[in-house]
Amino acid sequence: MARGGEGKYSSDYNSSKSTGGSSDGGGGKKKWIAGAIKHPGALHKQMGIAQGKKIPAAKLAKAAAAGGVLGRRARLAQTLKKMHK
Repeated sequence: MARGGEGKYSSDYNSSKSTGGSSDGGGGKKKWIAGAIKHPGALHKQMGIAQGKKIPAAKLAKAAAAGGVLGRRARLAQTLKKMHK
């Protein structure tokens, strides 16, 4: 039997496999942003920037390059910033 899904039963398996997402064909989960933001204000606090102040783009980019929770929060902030436009 060939590897990589090219076998005898691959078309049956692939056609019945669920692709996830919503049934309306719109793609991903509804309200994913609300689920992604578990600790509002945590990025400001972690970066030492006062609540209500904007995080400078250069600092946000540097934090996004970092690993761990700080990097993850900064990358989400960058994504949400793009959606706002």
